[in-house]
Amino acid sequence: MINVIGLGYIGLPTALMFAAHGVEVVGTDYNKTLVDTLNAGKTTFEEDGLDGLFQAAVSKGIRFSHEYQKTDLYIVAVPTPYDKASKKVDAGYVAKAVEKVMEVCPKGATVVVESTVSPGTIDKHVRPVIEAKGFVIGEDIHLAHAPERIIPGNMVYELKHNSRTIGADSREVGEKVKALYGSFCEGEIVVTDIRTAEMTKVVENTFRDINIAFANELAKICRSDNMDVHEIIRIANKHPRVNILSPGPGVGGHCISVDPWFLVGDYPGLANIILAARKINDSMPEFVLERIGCIMKERQITDVGKVGLYGLTYKENVDDMRESPTLQMLDSMDRHLCGGQIKVYDPYVVQDVVPNQYHDLDAFLRDVDMVVLLVGHDEIRENMDRLKGKVVLDTRHICFLEGTYRL
Repeated sequence: MINVIGLGYIGLPTALMFAAHGVEVVGTDYNKTLVDTLNAGKTTFEEDGLDGLFQAAVSKGIRFSHEYQKTDLYIVAVPTPYDKASKKVDAGYVAKAVEKVMEVCPKGATVVVESTVSPGTIDKHVRPVIEAKGFVIGEDIHLAHAPERIIPGNMVYELKHNSRTIGADSREVGEKVKALYGSFCEGEIVVTDIRTAEMTKVVENTFRDINIAFANELAKICRSDNMDVHEIIRIANKHPRVNILSPGPGVGGHCISVDPWFLVGDYPGLANIILAARKINDSMPEFVLERIGCIMKERQITDVGKVGLYGLTYKENVDDMRESPTLQMLDSMDRHLCGGQIKVYDPYVVQDVVPNQYHDLDAFLRDVDMVVLLVGHDEIRENMDRLKGKVVLDTRHICFLEGTYRL
């Protein structure tokens, strides 16, 4: 049996995938409401394929509990937020979870940290917790790191098909954990040491952040000289060794927008390109606000209440709003516009989370003269004709109506 600790965006799909493939699983979370919801037969967030996976796991006997279990293998998948002031990872949740595991686990148990952490976190924050309980790592307790590599909107597919990295103190432990994940993972599983596994995950997301920052800086350059950045990127990408990503209103989610800060915080003075990329991407919501103001002036829209922001999530076709560029924009709108009246709509966000939030596309479009496309949900892609007659600022390069404004 394995005990998966933390049943959020990563822990829940992971627990369900193990169970659906015949592994005995108990999922544990401190959130009573969450556990009660799962025990009532309902999932706790929207994700393509998650409900089907949930039913398959339930049919195989998965259980959910508030209590940590006594077993020989634990997977820790709790959050790892970062401190916005110091730019360093907060390993408190991971350390606390491991401490609770130590209170119930038998000697010989293996603890797998799946949470994304900065390089050295396990040495600094996890090993001391285990040793403080009197266990000898490598004899009494075995330690491994298997960082997640999935993205909201495609989690179920990527859990099965993406390659994985397993970091462990010994090859034997690494191979044991590899075999466990091999129960469902069809991608290549690489075994290495823990520090390398920590670094590899952070480097993957940092690479993408830097690529996006280049595209965003290019968008600013092209805007300053009235050039089409998307056409330039399209042509440049025809070169076999060029793959520039698309510019956008900012970078959200809990990976690309967060992981690079781990390196900035841990290696000040060394992570210079990484820091510059972070600053560029963090500046994009402000850049979009400036574009909104310029277009309003050009089109003589004097009432910000006639402007609507389409999209609250950080990416298309999910309900995940973590580090959303739209939320970043709303946080700083008072510096550019009288932000209280601006309209907001997202088909995936069913609860009211911001002022003037709509839950019906027809009503939203009826009440605005200008639409800012911030997320490329399928809903709006399939209804572009309904934007005719509106002033449209497209930050995602998805609208090709005549007269559409771009970044």
